[in-house]
Amino acid sequence: MKKYDVVIIGGGPAGLTAGLYASRAGLSSLLIEKGLVGGQFASAEWVENYPGFPEGISGAELGQLMHQQATKYGLETLIAEVTGIRLKGKQKVVRTTEGDFMTGAVIIAGGSERQKLGVPGEEKFTGRGVSYCATCDAAFFREKPVAVVGGGDTAVAEALHLARFASRVTVVHRRSQLRASRILQEKAFSESKIDFRWDSIVEEIEGRDMVKGIRLRQVKTGEESTLEVAGVFISIGLKPNTDYLKDILPLDANGLIVTDEKMETKIPGVFAAGDIRRNSARQAITAAGDGATAAIYARKFISE
Repeated sequence: MKKYDVVIIGGGPAGLTAGLYASRAGLSSLLIEKGLVGGQFASAEWVENYPGFPEGISGAELGQLMHQQATKYGLETLIAEVTGIRLKGKQKVVRTTEGDFMTGAVIIAGGSERQKLGVPGEEKFTGRGVSYCATCDAAFFREKPVAVVGGGDTAVAEALHLARFASRVTVVHRRSQLRASRILQEKAFSESKIDFRWDSIVEEIEGRDMVKGIRLRQVKTGEESTLEVAGVFISIGLKPNTDYLKDILPLDANGLIVTDEKMETKIPGVFAAGDIRRNSARQAITAAGDGATAAIYARKFISE
């Protein structure tokens, strides 16, 4: 079983920054990511609010730059899924689909994944008209009508991106007003291709081989209607990737990891950073700060 000073779970801004600080401090460090390095951040088409990039930068490029900077100092990267953490005295064993690794400290920065609607047709048509990433799939719906389900920043940003490709974008929101930031709302309301279905929820996603439409219910009147679309982009929030930690760490009611100001959990030497912890601001810059904090205190924990 290979041993490291620090094992970092998750390759988003929190994990990459933790990897940078840990490896630069001379700690042998392994970062484990089950998908793309950069995490959810990598799917962001354009990031305008990350300090140091006044003209903006794509999420994918920023993720690559952060990874490049961390590996410069010796961070190792493994593409695998973490299935559990086991305590072995003062050491921790991180179990993955590619083997087990022993470590003195663990930084959990696995972030979140898109929440699902849980309606009939969603699973059946995933990859056949149902998507959770407009940046990834918008080009497949050129000159076709699509729907975006949700009303927050991510949903509205995805609607704006889709408007560059689709013939029409209908935002379906269960409330009578958006939760997105004012600047995004103003952009969406001024985009002629975007319209809105207020106070509405999706009851079913319909089609045969591909998505053909969605059945909607107006929450105030109960009236049902069908909206013909070729694609449905679901953006109703995030679910933390903590299922494998339920019997290991204290989680709050939303499945988020509880930490102190040092990013440390109730288990000494186990830290959490970024969107996966309770009270996260869910921003790339704050996730990076969490990662730096976790790595600094992980080094102190190991040295003591």
